[in-house]
Amino acid sequence: MGSDRTPSVAIIGTRGYPSYYGGFETAVRRLSPYLVDHGWDVTVYGRPGAIELDDPERDQRVLSRQTKGVDSRALSTLSYGFTSTFDAVRRRPDVALIMNVANGFWLPMLRARGIPTIVNVDGLEWEREKWSALGKAVFKAGAHVTAKWSTERVVDARTIGDAWQTRFGVGGEFIPYGADVPAPLPVEPGFTHRGYALLVARFVPENTVGPFFDAAERLAETHDVIVVGSAGYGGELDDRAAALAARLPRLHWFGHVHDDNRLNSLWQHAGAYFHGHSVGGTNPALVQAMAAGAPILARDTVHSREVLGTDAGDFTGPAPTDIESALRRLLDDPQRQQQLSAAAVQRARAAYSWESVNAAYERLLRSHLSSAGDRMNEAQERER
Repeated sequence: MGSDRTPSVAIIGTRGYPSYYGGFETAVRRLSPYLVDHGWDVTVYGRPGAIELDDPERDQRVLSRQTKGVDSRALSTLSYGFTSTFDAVRRRPDVALIMNVANGFWLPMLRARGIPTIVNVDGLEWEREKWSALGKAVFKAGAHVTAKWSTERVVDARTIGDAWQTRFGVGGEFIPYGADVPAPLPVEPGFTHRGYALLVARFVPENTVGPFFDAAERLAETHDVIVVGSAGYGGELDDRAAALAARLPRLHWFGHVHDDNRLNSLWQHAGAYFHGHSVGGTNPALVQAMAAGAPILARDTVHSREVLGTDAGDFTGPAPTDIESALRRLLDDPQRQQQLSAAAVQRARAAYSWESVNAAYERLLRSHLSSAGDRMNEAQERER
């Protein structure tokens, strides 16, 4: 690619820009304007109805393109990934950033056009309990295709990179999720600073939501408990959260919280934040909880230990009795709360700033521009 032309990138595999749905969407929301500031033409593919084009936080310099797909739990990622990739192939960006290995099936289309591809592989999706046997098989097959056809991979945790190297014979560039240290925010009305336990999670089994509810049922007899999240599609865990909130005066279910300031306030003033995620790499909620200074109690996994290090969190097993006793200890120990809070903020600033994350993505994308022209010429030769 000539140096006199603005490089272009297509970002595929999220709900669009700007979106507040999950970790990928947050990353794209922060990365896209950064890339524009650093000289890129940025196109983000998304789904109709998933974003508000008049969102005041939207950077108008980022092009949002929406394609058609099937809105179902089983087919949405695959179908929207296909139509987004097909459109990107026609437009030929200099490089494509793909989120999620389920979109790996469409990488040969991009390769055929000489477009370098960088795939954020996320976690080990086929290990998540929420997926059916067919869903797990699809993700694992997508990972095999990604390993073969992607130009480069991004892993958000070193543990994920090690797993990919072992299982598929390829590693990836380590780039975690980022976080901002928020300014001091007021405590949620009706609650006190360090006076409540908090859960922020999607309601899926691997996030230890069910055991937390078992623990919270007893904990709410003496302490306030705030639950943020839902399954997104309704279901047993949503029904249980609603029933517990109706029956227990000190258990409060807020559902999905869209407002970043409100979420940061909840983390900032929590007495104990339980992070029960057991599958995946660097979890965006855990990183932001650290940045907000939450005293963290995490389910003991290699992924959480990598993120929290030696000082920024306590750990517990998945049994409800273990969770309850560990939460009680932390809620009743102001000194330990302060120690964990300070250590968490320090670690978030040192290792998980959005500035460093965005800069790492920009360097990686730019490193593949020199090969884009050669790949394009090869593709054109094959077409002749």
